[in-house]
Order: sequence, then structure tokens, then C-alpha cells
Amino acid sequence: VDLKNSAPDTIMTAARFINHLGWRPGEPWLQEVSLPSNLPWEKSGLNFDMTVGDWSSLGVRPRTGGLPSASLPAALLLPQGKDGPAFLAYPNFRVYLEWNQSFIYTTSAAYFATRLAGAPRYNAGNPGDGLSDAAMKDLQTRLRNRGYDVGKIDGILGAGTRAAVRSEQLRLGLPADGWPTQALLNRL
Repeated sequence: VDLKNSAPDTIMTAARFINHLGWRPGEPWLQEVSLPSNLPWEKSGLNFDMTVGDWSSLGVRPRTGGLPSASLPAALLLPQGKDGPAFLAYPNFRVYLEWNQSFIYTTSAAYFATRLAGAPRYNAGNPGDGLSDAAMKDLQTRLRNRGYDVGKIDGILGAGTRAAVRSEQLRLGLPADGWPTQALLNRL
């Protein structure tokens, strides 16, 4: 095996490793969906799985095509909050995330895979503006001061910061979609 000079060797080695982590052939890993306006937003995020049937009963619909088996577990990803793009992430998404633990990288790779398979360009929606680097660091500092484990104060919207944002949104009666906004920062 020559990982440095052979693209086939590199691809097959990565594929074997991902298979070893539990990849389930023939199952999806990410699917764009449309959401009802009355969705319980606190159920979004990688820390909350429901079955496809449960999401469907809440009004979650595929943007194109159909949904997979109603018994398949899925998490609702809202990378830019309730007004941005929305995806159901399936078990294979978590396998890939175990391989590369960057949420943005894994979501991008999974999205591009759906495009290669023929999915249309995602619906960007109309998400609220994200925070600047300085504002994100300020938010992380305020969240840490409230007792949340947000990890390093680095201005990066990681899993700990998203979870803390969701908790504070719930406490403040805001839609708990995990997307930090200037309005949330002002309320803290």
C-alpha cells in the first residue's frame, strides 16, 4: 500500500477504515429536508435522535425524493439555525464524523456526496447573520461564566457552544435551534 503516491490505495484504505467504523452500505448519510414552522426546535442537533417516522410525524419532509425506512434513526441538523438549510443525518453521518470529527467538514462532505448522487443545490433559506469572531468569543465567555463547558474560547461554533446556545435559547423562550445571534448575545 502506497498512500503517498497511489490515489487508489489511498481511497481503498480510507474506505476500509470507514467500513471498520461501522459504515452501513446502501443507507443514506445526509438528506435535505423542509421543516414546518412549528417544529420543536430543541429536538434539533446531533445530541437528539428520533426515527425517520417520528420526524415525519412532526412534519419534516424530504426536499426531493422520499424518506428512507421509518425506523432508521436520524438527527436534525440546522447548521445555520431554523431559517437556514436543514438536513436529516443518518447513522452513516455519525460514522464519517467519527473518522473526521469536524462537524463542518463532515456536513460538507456528506452534502457534496448527495450532489454527486443527483440532489439539487441546497435551499440556503434566510438564516440570521452569524456572529463575528470577536462576538463569538464574547458569547463563549458569557456562556462559560454561566457554567457551560464550551471548550476553548476560540470563536468557533463547536458542539459545546451549540449545546450551550440551545440551553440558553430554551431558558430565554427563544427557538432552541443552536444558532447564536446578536439578539441572543444581547440577552445574555
